[in-house]
Amino acid sequence: MILSFISRCIRTPALYTLSKRIVTPPCRSVSHDLPVGLADAGTIFALSSGQGRCGVAVIRASGPASSTALRCLAGLTHSLIPPRTASLRNITDPNSREILDRGLVFWFPGPHSFTGEDSVEFHIHGGAAVIAAVLQALGSVPGMRPAEAGEFTRRAFQAGKMGLTEVEGLGDLIHAETEAQRRQALRQMSGELGRLYQNWSHQLKRYLAHVEAFIDFSEDELIEDGVLHRVDESVHQLQAEVEKHLKDERRGERLRSGVQVVIAGATNAGKSSLLNTLCQRPAAIVSPIAGTTRDVVETALDIGGFPVLLSDTAGLRDSPDLVEREGVRRARERLEQADLTLVVVDCAQLPSDAPEAAEFLQHHLKSVLSLQEQPETVFPVDRVLLVLNKTDLLPQVQRQNLDRELERVSGLPPVCLISCHTDDGLQDFLTVLHSSVRNLCADPLVGAPSLTQARHRAHLQQCCAALAQYQRYRDVDLALAAEGVRLALTSLGRITGRVGAEEILDIIFKDFCIGK
Repeated sequence: MILSFISRCIRTPALYTLSKRIVTPPCRSVSHDLPVGLADAGTIFALSSGQGRCGVAVIRASGPASSTALRCLAGLTHSLIPPRTASLRNITDPNSREILDRGLVFWFPGPHSFTGEDSVEFHIHGGAAVIAAVLQALGSVPGMRPAEAGEFTRRAFQAGKMGLTEVEGLGDLIHAETEAQRRQALRQMSGELGRLYQNWSHQLKRYLAHVEAFIDFSEDELIEDGVLHRVDESVHQLQAEVEKHLKDERRGERLRSGVQVVIAGATNAGKSSLLNTLCQRPAAIVSPIAGTTRDVVETALDIGGFPVLLSDTAGLRDSPDLVEREGVRRARERLEQADLTLVVVDCAQLPSDAPEAAEFLQHHLKSVLSLQEQPETVFPVDRVLLVLNKTDLLPQVQRQNLDRELERVSGLPPVCLISCHTDDGLQDFLTVLHSSVRNLCADPLVGAPSLTQARHRAHLQQCCAALAQYQRYRDVDLALAAEGVRLALTSLGRITGRVGAEEILDIIFKDFCIGK
């Protein structure tokens, strides 16, 4: 009886059902053990390689009519080609029998395919006319229709080939633009993050079963002593693990979307020159006239394999000009969102006396970062870089004295002396910038897998709140405490795709490209 009850407690909710859109082909391939609804979802096809002219294009089809498409286009009359083996065939139009191209054909019978269904791939020449002709030929096969964005991956999820976190990792891998993004996405796609959440889910199922069994059968003395005490300790430990996982300073999310680096400072300090130097193109207008930049100029960069969104902002000063005041307001707004701030200072404006120059820089930093009301401010080393520009205008003696004084002064963030005009000191500055960006993102291959999605964070916070409910009601109402464990389990299930609503899938798959 107890075992039967526990089995009911830990039963995992069913996966989502597929779309109601059903296309029934005139003939079906060999049936396989697929989830309910998957075999009747119709057959989809799309160009899975990139758009534009290329050497080889890949067109993929998936669904019960894939074998029909293979026979019709590859000229097969009886048996199909060997599974997962390249076969060089003429690709023909099923109606006119005209040869459209000559290419490689691959047959992937389900369930041993990416989607879990019968699938076929046509590797053809990448000319626009060839691609269009083959796609048109596939569209003429009964029971086939063009795929929607992300529909192949969605079918793989529905077939249990991938978990939801793995699907998100695949999406990130497709959109990865830097080496660090690729590594993080590949690690998530391998299922490491999903296994972590699944392990927590299995633990919660066991705790919930023990609590529910105690509620139902403790009066019959069928439950051993100390069960609830062990659950209490385990729930407390699991809550600590989830909270530690959440305290990652958004490193994974920052790596996924890009580090927000903002260039700020007074007018004519050389902010736009620094932006142009870093992106190696005239992205911003450079002029000796103060207040030239009045809006945020943003560009994406790859800094040592890490993604950076670099923003040049308006010079910070009081101005009677309405447009410039709006630019300053936007600069302040962008500073509040910054992960890393590059405070640029014109060296020519520094006092000639080194101690006075160091004091000037401290006051200037507080002004730029709006910290005037905090006299004992310790500037965050990993969030601010002080960039002293136009060093080519400094006399050699003054620069040497400034170097010695800055090494002696404490309380300042890392200081870089550069000249955007001569590129002097630029390499050292790039080394410091790369180190700061790397510290903000961390190495995606080291340590536990990182949170990469805002929705993961939201559900994990709900999980922690639910576990806190268990501890709050543990000695008051055990049924309410058990409900806390159940809510925590539901929150984790919404991350992995085991529990949730259809709109969650729509949010995740909407950013996939057609053919994937």
